[in-house]
Amino acid sequence: MELTLEERLKKRKLEALRRGVHRVGGEAVVPFNVHIIGIGKAGAEIVADVLRSLQPSDSPMTALVVDIGNEDLEDVRTATAALPEGRADVDIISLDPISAEELSNTFQDYEKLLKLEYPMYPWTFDGKGWLPESGDVQTAEGNFRRSYAKALYGRAYYDGERPLAAAIRRFGEHVNNESAQSIVCIAFGMGGGTGSGIVVDIARHLTNVVLGRQALVVGLGILPCDGDLSQHRGGGLFAALNEFDCLGDETKNKALVASCGELFRNPFTAGLLLVPQQHVWNATHDLAETHRRVDAEVTSLLTERGGANLLETLRMLNWVAAPSTQHSAARTPWGAKWIHMFGFSDLEGAAAPIGSGLRSSLGIRDTYKPEFIEVRVPSEQQNSVATAVAGIEAAFSPDVPPQVTGHGRLTSAQFVLPSIQKTDLSLFRTTLDAYSQEDRDEKILDHSLLLDQGILLSEPSNRIEGMAGASLGEGGSWIAVPMSALISE
Repeated sequence: MELTLEERLKKRKLEALRRGVHRVGGEAVVPFNVHIIGIGKAGAEIVADVLRSLQPSDSPMTALVVDIGNEDLEDVRTATAALPEGRADVDIISLDPISAEELSNTFQDYEKLLKLEYPMYPWTFDGKGWLPESGDVQTAEGNFRRSYAKALYGRAYYDGERPLAAAIRRFGEHVNNESAQSIVCIAFGMGGGTGSGIVVDIARHLTNVVLGRQALVVGLGILPCDGDLSQHRGGGLFAALNEFDCLGDETKNKALVASCGELFRNPFTAGLLLVPQQHVWNATHDLAETHRRVDAEVTSLLTERGGANLLETLRMLNWVAAPSTQHSAARTPWGAKWIHMFGFSDLEGAAAPIGSGLRSSLGIRDTYKPEFIEVRVPSEQQNSVATAVAGIEAAFSPDVPPQVTGHGRLTSAQFVLPSIQKTDLSLFRTTLDAYSQEDRDEKILDHSLLLDQGILLSEPSNRIEGMAGASLGEGGSWIAVPMSALISE
């Protein structure tokens, strides 16, 4: 049976990937540098691990770490102090937690401050802000809620001496002054209130304001596991997934930009990589060990061969997700399949084994079927590689057999699952169920991205039937995204 034009073009694309069209040649120095931002506890831990792994021959790195309070920043400070002078430029910003009442002074001026970015901005809160009067900005476990983290970010970015605006500008100037192409990695916890609550605004201001969308910016979101706090697997994660959905899916993003302006164009120009932890937790039932293993795998991706493994991964993702007619140099529009997952397993050992339950332990439903998977190992000649590759192929059944490449982390098989929809994640339904049980004040505390626009993204519009984006305050804001597209009916 003769192939259609679309099928022939797809076949040619996959053959090019199997030939290694996305490869960085040999061990040659490549004209790019990797820089990193860490937000919240998960992001700070990854930055500290990256700083500890830097080699004398690596290019200078710029790093920015942002968290609420100082408790989780000590490792970053220790790692920074141990570096030789000039090895890395590290900026650490600790946001002081303050009461909602104290934030009222910032909210009083928010309309004026936001109009510096949006001259026609329709402020709807009458000086009160978006934090509900009856809501607790911290969970029972002591973690901060997403909407509160956003408020602290806004205070540090817009108000007073604007320390976060200055830090983002300094970071961006280092990146812009590079003679080589820069890759900026933003690491954060998807389930935590600080990381997922702040990252969307930091990414927007960095990419769309300071960098002018010229650098490759990739998000690294660490997924929660059963050992993490219950909050990390609740309604806040559902709201976060919808916010990233409206950034990553270009159809939804165009509607968002039409309603809210150019600063809401997708800031993750190189996509979003989600990193699972559940399969490590299943094997260890030790949360500290789980975090250490995940941090080590992410650090390996960012630093091995001076970051060449990361660059090859981003090139591969751009090829896999591209329409067959797209020019190879163009940036790919991700569509509804905007998620990519960075997976890993042990070649030998039991800490993260490859077995029949690999798909479910990574949180991937049977609805997902990839076109292409590349497995990165320390050496293609290892005896255990064939077994690992066979296990990955059996779990995911890609259109072509998984391709194997070297230069990976010792003892690990790393692989990226490209082009995943949010509904392919098993946690999407569980977090939707958790969100649905909450009252309105709890749902407000779950949100971040559009709160300063007077919009509760994951709630139905109270102006246009069938659309998403309930208005907060006295405004009539809404976005042209169907509610059914967010809850995936």
